[in-house]
Amino acid sequence: MPPARFLWPAAGLVSIAAAVAFVVARKLRISPEERERRRRQLISREGRLADGALTDIDGTVIFYTYIVRGVEYSATQDISGLSAPLPDDPARLVGPVTLKYLPRNPANSIVICESWSGLRLR
Repeated sequence: MPPARFLWPAAGLVSIAAAVAFVVARKLRISPEERERRRRQLISREGRLADGALTDIDGTVIFYTYIVRGVEYSATQDISGLSAPLPDDPARLVGPVTLKYLPRNPANSIVICESWSGLRLR
């Protein structure tokens, strides 16, 4: 068994290392907004196209439905962080849309992102 005089400095070093690791991990954590932006870009890059229907718009949230392999999905997307030009009357957007979804998880979908839009202006 090591002498006690060596245990306290070792415990101190472990505590300092844990504190540094905690601070670094907090700084490296991405914000929810950045995580959502990355999700949209992934779907835009790797997603497949499908037809859907925009059913409602409530402020900056769009509601839409679509069918993939015989399964109907209902989804929403918050578009407040996107600087997409929307018409003065958003109700004009209600109707058919094109969307992108991930083939390995069809419930993960988007109608609009920074580099792509499936909105159809009427």
